[in-house]
Amino acid sequence: MAFMEKPPAGKVLLDDTVPLTAAIEASQSLQSHTEYIIRVQRGISVENSWQIVRRYSDFDLLNNSLQIAGLSLPLPPKKLIGNMDREFIAERQKGLQNYLNVITTNHILSNCELVKKFLDPNNYSANYTEIALQHVSMFFRSEPKWEVVEPLKDIGWRIRKKYFLMKIKNQPKERLVLSWFESSVYTFGNGIRLQADLGPDKYLSDKDFQCLIKLLPSCLHPYIYRVTFATANESSALLIRMFNEKGTLKDLIYKAKPKDPFLKKYCNPKKIQGLELQQIKTYGRQILEVLKFLHDKGFPYGHLHASNVMLDGDTCRLLDLENSLLGLPSFYRSYFTQFRKINTLESVDVHCFGHLLYEMTYGRPPDSVPVDSFPPAPSMAVVAVLESTLSCEACKNGMPTVSRLLQMPLFSDVLLTTSEKPQFKIPTKLKEALKIAKECIEKRLIEEQKQIHQHRRLTRAQSHHGSEEERKKRKILARKKSKRSAIENSEEHSAKYTNSNNSGSGASSPLTSPSSPTPPSTTEHAPF
Repeated sequence: MAFMEKPPAGKVLLDDTVPLTAAIEASQSLQSHTEYIIRVQRGISVENSWQIVRRYSDFDLLNNSLQIAGLSLPLPPKKLIGNMDREFIAERQKGLQNYLNVITTNHILSNCELVKKFLDPNNYSANYTEIALQHVSMFFRSEPKWEVVEPLKDIGWRIRKKYFLMKIKNQPKERLVLSWFESSVYTFGNGIRLQADLGPDKYLSDKDFQCLIKLLPSCLHPYIYRVTFATANESSALLIRMFNEKGTLKDLIYKAKPKDPFLKKYCNPKKIQGLELQQIKTYGRQILEVLKFLHDKGFPYGHLHASNVMLDGDTCRLLDLENSLLGLPSFYRSYFTQFRKINTLESVDVHCFGHLLYEMTYGRPPDSVPVDSFPPAPSMAVVAVLESTLSCEACKNGMPTVSRLLQMPLFSDVLLTTSEKPQFKIPTKLKEALKIAKECIEKRLIEEQKQIHQHRRLTRAQSHHGSEEERKKRKILARKKSKRSAIENSEEHSAKYTNSNNSGSGASSPLTSPSSPTPPSTTEHAPF
């Protein structure tokens, strides 16, 4: 079987979902402006860090670009006079650090192209839409029946996955969506640039990968959004589906227009309102049914979120089955890497289902995960499922199976009426390739979780060691030790002094025979 456990030599892995953190280390004043030296770090490894230099005007430009999100971001205000004063620069640096903290901890903003380019220009400097359009245009030279209508700019969250509205030349009123994904170029600190693999979890050989991508149009299921056309090579993939005017489940929840940019649609919804209970039950059951189907087929998914569920009338249909073949990281990866019990692709899907159910119920994502307590819901049956997937206990002890969720009261009484018979024939050789790829994906997840767990323990220990209370304890212990040492030194000096006097007299004490041991002194001596 053509399979590789690791990417070939010359290729590196770049996981776009690994969080970036940024700390302003210093500032330097030049003739007419101030530059801020920022240390950016990818993930938990200090070795995976670099410096960038930014002026206030760079921050202001980024902030203007992020206004599309509709969020009130804490950028310090401009100041034209006195902006070179030392005290003002120090105060502004604090404000800019707070601004960086806000954008790097916001799940949507931190993953957007604008922020990535600001913090990591070496790896995110390309114009991905322009590159994708060039490749798509080349593709249509050999497939002249399709034509590009317009780019659908930034409608998704992935930086290297681009979308185009299409039409068939002999059916000009019919609209389709083309999605294009291309591998990245990774830049090391020394300036060396190497072609990265499609995704950090691509463990299929190029041959098996291309065969599986081309197999996707044959997948028929009432709750999978059908692929019209699919093709791939070793560094890119192209898929075409029908365009749906209603958009995704997330568009329904957020009352958003499907063609709008991702930041505009989902960062700050104008109206927060969950779905009706019957919608929650029906959509939830449909999604769980298709997840079970894929797991039974041995097809890894791991990419469930509300934007990957297309609405077709009252039916939910799953999108982007190709993501796992491309080796792309999940939208929620930065969440479930924190919990070592979420270590299989099924448990990942179940945890992501919890996120999706929360959005369907409350009209917004949870503020943080795990969730300590849940707001009032349309039914306690909803809360029971949320507790089993998002609570502290669930994240600590592990997720239920998809089959177990289907048996819970919220979904067990939902009647699904569909006449479409599922079909997805995967050759035995490719099934085996998928099985090994799935094991490798889970292995990388477990290793990353282990590293994060060890880093968290080390950080807690260092924080505890450096706390004010611990410093006081160490001072008290040090004083006690010093006092003890002084007393011991004093007693030792006193004993030497007594022995010296006895030996200097030239005779034994009349009360003690020469062969008898000298009794210990009972006199206390003050320390010298």
